[in-house]
Amino acid sequence: MSQASDKVVIGKIGAPYGVKGWVKINSYTETPEGIFDYQPWNLSDDNEYQIDQWRPNGKNLVAKITGVDSRDDAERIKNLDICIDADQLPDLGDEGYYWRELTGMQVVTTQGYDLGVVKEVFNTGANDVLQVRANVKDAFGQKERLLPFVFDDVVQSVDKEGKVITVDWDPGF
Repeated sequence: MSQASDKVVIGKIGAPYGVKGWVKINSYTETPEGIFDYQPWNLSDDNEYQIDQWRPNGKNLVAKITGVDSRDDAERIKNLDICIDADQLPDLGDEGYYWRELTGMQVVTTQGYDLGVVKEVFNTGANDVLQVRANVKDAFGQKERLLPFVFDDVVQSVDKEGKVITVDWDPGF
């Protein structure tokens, strides 16, 4: 799945921090500091930004972004999404995948029943969940299904090439 030109949201600009243009950073990366491994940032205002400095601040992160030099400048970028090009993400190889790669994949049972297409993937705290939009003429009258993304128990395989997720799941549930 080549989506090199896609943008991936990896965080969000928070409130201004001080008067010299520093901002709080809300990181969505596995380790919060990992957000600074990716540059440049493309904020959702369609401008590109470089990080001048960053540091931990208690349990939070703060950063000084090049060209953001006052509290007013920081206020203008507050709440903007921090995006990067998808090709900046590390390659996870054949065994790994990002949630965005699962979206749009066909979901079929081990018995061959077509459950539908992955609409979204989200985390409940206990495990990841696939939100599957059922086919229009689903034999069981389902509009959508929520399937736990638990390998070996529910998810049997993920075929990135064929864009198919095989699950052990009762279609009537």
